[in-house]
Amino acid sequence: MSDYSDEPCPFCNVSADRILESDRFALVIADAYPVTVGHTLIVPRRHISDIFELTVRETRSICRLLCIVRDRLDRTRAPAGYNIGVNVGPTAGQTVMHAHIHLIPRYSGDVDDPTGGVRNVIPGKGRYK
Repeated sequence: MSDYSDEPCPFCNVSADRILESDRFALVIADAYPVTVGHTLIVPRRHISDIFELTVRETRSICRLLCIVRDRLDRTRAPAGYNIGVNVGPTAGQTVMHAHIHLIPRYSGDVDDPTGGVRNVIPGKGRYK
């Protein structure tokens, strides 16, 4: 997938004070426009727009960091659940063309009816029972 923007990538030069956790292949930052308290992004260091093009090492790193952040959020925020999301391509809502994973803590009562979870990205499709 090509990079659709001439804008500088906000994930390629993240200032050190924004990095919550990192390793050789990826880093963790707080989402600049969080949908809940603790909304976090796991971002590969290599500039690539499509998460399906990550190497095995990058994928392992991202999964490891995802678990580290989840454990930290469990201790510090005690959410009732999580949504994990990835947008691939503009049609799926990707606005920053640098692959990243959203870890979104969920809290009891943060929406009236959470039934369907990520299925709700398409209005009316969350309820299937």
